[in-house]
Amino acid sequence: MHMKKHHIVVLVLTALGLAGAGGARADVVTDANAKAADVASRSPATPIAVRTMAIVQVSVFEAVNAITGRYPAYRAKIQQAPRASVEAAVAAATRTALSKLMPAQLAAIDADYQAALRPLPDGPAKTDGITVGELSATAILALCADDGMVAPDVYRPHTAAGAYVPTLLPAVPHWGQRRPWVMASSSQFRPGAPPSMTSDTWTRDYNEIKAIGAKNSTQRTPEQTAIARFWEATAPAVYWPVARSVAAAPGRDVTENARLLAVAGMAMDDALIAVFDAKYTYNLWRPITAIRNGDLDGNDATARDPGWTPFIDTPMHPEYPCAHCIVSGSLGAVLQAEIGSGPVPKLSSASSTAGGAVRTWTSLGDFVQEVAVARIYDGVHYRNSTEVGTAMGKKIGELAVKSFARPIR
Repeated sequence: MHMKKHHIVVLVLTALGLAGAGGARADVVTDANAKAADVASRSPATPIAVRTMAIVQVSVFEAVNAITGRYPAYRAKIQQAPRASVEAAVAAATRTALSKLMPAQLAAIDADYQAALRPLPDGPAKTDGITVGELSATAILALCADDGMVAPDVYRPHTAAGAYVPTLLPAVPHWGQRRPWVMASSSQFRPGAPPSMTSDTWTRDYNEIKAIGAKNSTQRTPEQTAIARFWEATAPAVYWPVARSVAAAPGRDVTENARLLAVAGMAMDDALIAVFDAKYTYNLWRPITAIRNGDLDGNDATARDPGWTPFIDTPMHPEYPCAHCIVSGSLGAVLQAEIGSGPVPKLSSASSTAGGAVRTWTSLGDFVQEVAVARIYDGVHYRNSTEVGTAMGKKIGELAVKSFARPIR
């Protein structure tokens, strides 16, 4: 695993003389994940929310693993606490990370925390579980404190002297400069340049999205419109239910789930680092800009439409590659590695932008592909960009799986 600029945090837990904590519920980690994803999704920007969830899930893994000892620690070295309460540790790790990263949501965070602790009997197991969780999250928060999330806004608008351009600045132009979890650098998987404006690929993609991604398109079917509306959602709450679908499969235990969700969190966070590195490297125009300026691309096969509008509002960052696609591709790769050749559990999620509608998939490939085509139906991404983003995500997810610790026993 990439260790550049990472520091090992050594935290020693006092000797424990604890009563047995009993078997942890196999779903304590997924229960906490669901609540955390809901809180994190209230973040003002999706990349920030995705980073928050990665920190939460790695903190939870460190806490659970300090008790069960199934894997080498990720970064925080905490003395094994085999008789501490896993439930208390998960609750405390989640609360500690979220309260530091989202202080404006402290009331909701504390309400979830107290609800998780209330059923647990008082005693050394509960007390030391809380300590394990707090130490784990503190270590991971310290590790990520200088990862580059906070940076001066020095984005330079593209213009000519004297020419007006819209003055709303684009989203997170510095995100591609953050330190990754598992990638060697933010540019490790940077793709080649997008297709030239005179290529067959550009012609195909321009005319496809012009027809099917328009706000009032007559070529987009009702099912395609439902898919488009569903994946207008970008917050973590729309992705984590798919991960929990796998984590909830019979026969899994709490440490396996803690590890799975930590790997998924790191993969999705690194995916956004990689995609914003590429976006601001190539600065490709979005469909609404391209189609309203179709007479400027030097291609006679891309006719201009001066009033073209996409089905959803266009995100405020460059087009290439597709961010939704890299996130779904990375998550799909992590989950596929977990399932292997075994049966695929029922995958499902719900979307706030589709009125809480639930969609299901019978394979991870179907899930990943649906996310990709949704962004075409939304009118915000060209097909080539969805393919490139998905491929990048797959590589990042596979790297995250290989990078993370294997079982000790």
